[in-house]
Amino acid sequence: QLQLVESGGGLVLPGGSLRLSCTASGFSLDDYVIGWFRQAPGKEREGVSCIRKSGTSTNYPDSVKGRFAASRDNAKNTVYLQMNSLKPEDTAVYYCAARSGLACQYSPDFYGYWGQGTQVTVSS
Repeated sequence: QLQLVESGGGLVLPGGSLRLSCTASGFSLDDYVIGWFRQAPGKEREGVSCIRKSGTSTNYPDSVKGRFAASRDNAKNTVYLQMNSLKPEDTAVYYCAARSGLACQYSPDFYGYWGQGTQVTVSS
Protein backbone atom coordinates (compact mmCIF):
# COMPACT_ATOMS: atom_id res chain seq x y z
CA GLN A 1 0.00 0.00 0.00
CA LEU A 2 1.22 3.51 -0.79
CA GLN A 3 2.11 5.29 2.44
CA LEU A 4 3.41 8.57 3.80
CA VAL A 5 4.69 8.52 7.37
CA GLU A 6 5.41 11.67 9.38
CA SER A 7 7.78 11.77 12.32
CA GLY A 8 9.62 14.28 14.48
CA GLY A 9 6.79 15.87 16.40
CA GLY A 10 6.76 16.41 20.13
CA LEU A 11 6.70 18.98 22.90
CA VAL A 12 8.86 22.07 22.52
CA LEU A 13 9.20 25.38 24.36
CA PRO A 14 8.19 28.62 22.67
CA GLY A 15 11.08 29.85 20.56
CA GLY A 16 12.36 26.33 20.01
CA SER A 17 12.75 24.30 16.84
CA LEU A 18 11.60 20.99 15.43
CA ARG A 19 12.32 19.17 12.19
CA LEU A 20 9.56 16.99 10.82
CA SER A 21 10.18 14.19 8.35
CA CYS A 22 7.85 12.64 5.79
CA THR A 23 9.00 9.35 4.30
CA ALA A 24 7.24 7.57 1.44
CA SER A 25 6.88 3.88 0.77
CA GLY A 26 5.40 2.26 -2.31
CA PHE A 27 6.17 5.23 -4.57
CA SER A 28 8.91 7.79 -5.20
CA LEU A 29 8.40 11.24 -3.75
CA ASP A 30 10.41 12.82 -6.56
CA ASP A 31 7.42 12.20 -8.85
CA TYR A 32 5.12 14.31 -6.67
CA VAL A 33 4.58 17.79 -5.35
CA ILE A 34 4.59 17.58 -1.54
CA GLY A 35 2.61 19.77 0.82
CA TRP A 36 2.74 20.17 4.58
CA PHE A 37 -0.50 20.92 6.40
CA ARG A 38 -1.55 21.39 9.99
CA GLN A 39 -4.81 21.22 11.87
CA ALA A 40 -5.42 22.55 15.36
CA PRO A 41 -8.51 21.72 17.44
CA GLY A 42 -11.50 23.70 16.23
CA LYS A 43 -9.70 24.96 13.12
CA GLU A 44 -9.67 23.95 9.47
CA ARG A 45 -6.68 22.26 7.92
CA GLU A 46 -4.11 24.87 6.88
CA GLY A 47 -1.39 24.54 4.27
CA VAL A 48 1.99 25.66 5.61
CA SER A 49 4.35 24.71 2.78
CA CYS A 50 4.57 23.23 -0.68
CA ILE A 51 7.71 21.90 -2.33
CA ARG A 52 8.00 21.21 -6.05
CA LYS A 53 9.50 18.16 -7.70
CA SER A 54 12.61 20.25 -8.37
CA GLY A 55 13.04 20.90 -4.66
CA THR A 56 12.08 24.57 -4.73
CA SER A 57 9.25 25.95 -2.63
CA THR A 58 6.53 28.48 -3.29
CA ASN A 59 5.76 31.40 -1.00
CA TYR A 60 4.87 30.44 2.55
CA PRO A 61 1.71 31.71 4.20
CA ASP A 62 2.09 34.69 6.50
CA SER A 63 1.48 32.56 9.58
CA VAL A 64 4.78 30.69 9.09
CA LYS A 65 6.79 32.85 6.68
CA GLY A 66 10.37 33.32 7.82
CA ARG A 67 10.10 30.52 10.38
CA PHE A 68 9.30 27.34 8.43
CA ALA A 69 11.19 25.86 5.49
CA ALA A 70 10.55 22.70 3.49
CA SER A 71 13.20 20.63 1.74
CA ARG A 72 13.47 17.23 0.13
CA ASP A 73 16.05 14.48 -0.17
CA ASN A 74 14.99 12.31 -3.08
CA ALA A 75 17.72 9.76 -2.40
CA LYS A 76 16.11 9.10 0.98
CA ASN A 77 12.57 9.42 -0.40
CA THR A 78 11.97 11.95 2.37
CA VAL A 79 10.65 15.49 2.68
CA TYR A 80 11.41 17.69 5.69
CA LEU A 81 9.79 20.64 7.40
CA GLN A 82 12.16 22.71 9.51
CA MET A 83 10.24 24.78 12.06
CA ASN A 84 12.03 27.54 13.95
CA SER A 85 10.94 30.20 16.43
CA LEU A 86 7.93 28.12 17.32
CA LYS A 87 4.91 29.75 18.91
CA PRO A 88 2.03 28.28 20.91
CA GLU A 89 -0.18 29.06 17.90
CA ASP A 90 1.82 26.48 15.93
CA THR A 91 0.42 23.69 18.10
CA ALA A 92 -1.37 21.27 15.79
CA VAL A 93 -1.25 17.89 14.13
CA TYR A 94 1.05 18.19 11.12
CA TYR A 95 0.49 16.18 7.95
CA CYS A 96 2.41 15.67 4.75
CA ALA A 97 0.56 15.07 1.50
CA ALA A 98 1.41 14.32 -2.13
CA ARG A 99 -0.15 15.33 -5.44
CA SER A 100 0.72 14.18 -8.95
CA GLY A 101 0.24 17.56 -10.64
CA LEU A 102 2.96 20.03 -11.51
CA ALA A 103 1.87 23.12 -9.59
CA CYS A 104 2.23 23.73 -5.88
CA GLN A 105 -1.12 24.15 -4.15
CA TYR A 106 -1.96 25.07 -0.56
CA SER A 107 -5.49 23.68 -0.51
CA PRO A 108 -5.85 20.12 0.83
CA ASP A 109 -8.39 19.44 -1.93
CA PHE A 110 -5.56 19.06 -4.45
CA TYR A 111 -3.77 16.24 -2.61
CA GLY A 112 -4.55 12.55 -2.93
CA TYR A 113 -2.04 10.89 -0.60
CA TRP A 114 -1.86 11.72 3.11
CA GLY A 115 0.16 10.66 6.11
CA GLN A 116 -1.31 9.90 9.51
CA GLY A 117 0.00 13.09 11.11
CA THR A 118 2.39 13.92 13.92
CA GLN A 119 1.54 16.04 16.95
CA VAL A 120 3.48 19.25 17.58
CA THR A 121 2.87 20.99 20.90
CA VAL A 122 4.47 24.35 21.70
CA SER A 123 3.99 25.19 25.36
CA SER A 124 5.81 26.45 28.42
